[in-house]
Amino acid sequence: MRVSRIQAKKNRQTVIDVASRLFREHGFDGIGLKDLMKGAGLTQGAFYKQFVSKEDLAAQASKRAMESAADRWAAATAGNPGDPLAAVTAFYLSMGHREERMDGCPVAALGSDAARQGTEVKASFEAGIKEYLEIIGRLIAAANGKEPDSKAMAILSTMVGALLLSRVVNDHDLAQAFLDAATEQVRDTVTA
Repeated sequence: MRVSRIQAKKNRQTVIDVASRLFREHGFDGIGLKDLMKGAGLTQGAFYKQFVSKEDLAAQASKRAMESAADRWAAATAGNPGDPLAAVTAFYLSMGHREERMDGCPVAALGSDAARQGTEVKASFEAGIKEYLEIIGRLIAAANGKEPDSKAMAILSTMVGALLLSRVVNDHDLAQAFLDAATEQVRDTVTA
């Protein structure tokens, strides 16, 4: 039975959404096409009607993951308009976010995997990272009235590194210590 164009478009978006989450949980090479398509409720044969290759899907899923992460940052800032940078920091450097592998930060979940991917996947991450930097830069300017210069890069590096380190240790106290230290460092960087 032939699928309508509208349904094919919906199926494609579903596959991208599911892949965005499953790649963050398992890594780009940690899940095969069969399981990705099963997660989307479709057959593996449907994949080749939607995407040129798994890398094509990885690039689209990475873009979607980065967009989703930026939306979560926006939601955090909306929740605390008086101190939006503190809101983003509190959300990002939380134990709850640490546990959100499928829906959490794609840079922390897939950064090392993305470094080994092709240019399309890297381009999706680069665009998302630039958006993170732009958001942080605006929040720094709002917090202290100064131009962000390289502070946005230092803050993003600190946050991603702390989240990643908190995820690779079993000891919850050590994980929390990484997140707390990064929160303090972000605060100090903004006020310096």
